[in-house]
Amino acid sequence: MTELLTEPTLVETLGQICGLVALAFCIAGFANKNDDRLLVLLISANVAFALMFAFFESWTASALTVLVIVRITLARKYQGNWPIMLAMLAVNLVVAWFTWKSPTDVFPLAAAVFGTVAMFMLRGIPLRIVLGLAALCWMLNNIVIGSVGGTLAEGMVLVTNLITIIRLYRLQKKYPDFSPGR
Repeated sequence: MTELLTEPTLVETLGQICGLVALAFCIAGFANKNDDRLLVLLISANVAFALMFAFFESWTASALTVLVIVRITLARKYQGNWPIMLAMLAVNLVVAWFTWKSPTDVFPLAAAVFGTVAMFMLRGIPLRIVLGLAALCWMLNNIVIGSVGGTLAEGMVLVTNLITIIRLYRLQKKYPDFSPGR
């Protein structure tokens, strides 16, 4: 508790700033209706997250976040491709193995696994449920490392996902043939 009352170091301050920048990119991305712009903003947010994790010395989270950028690009181009998804999962495991520092590194690893499976294999409500689980894992990691911006960003992702799930459920109930596309 006393560490909350101490003056933050420059590195901690830079980590918090990166988390807030990532939050701003997430808000801009989720508010955007253009998929290509959303992709660019999410990649930008993940660059900021990777830097934030590095400043907080959360190396597994930082390295796996860099892989999130690769995953976003690959999953968009190779939706449903099992070999590429399995290769991406294997790379995540290898990276986690080499960067693992503490038991809490399970949170970013779980987030990476959930996110990879969701983005490659799922659509609609199942996609959003599993991405919500990934966001919850990222949020838990951000709470553990003390990132305000990162925690707020993942909280926003959870709320946005929940709202979208409700909207999709209502659409599917009203229009049984409705299918959320790309």
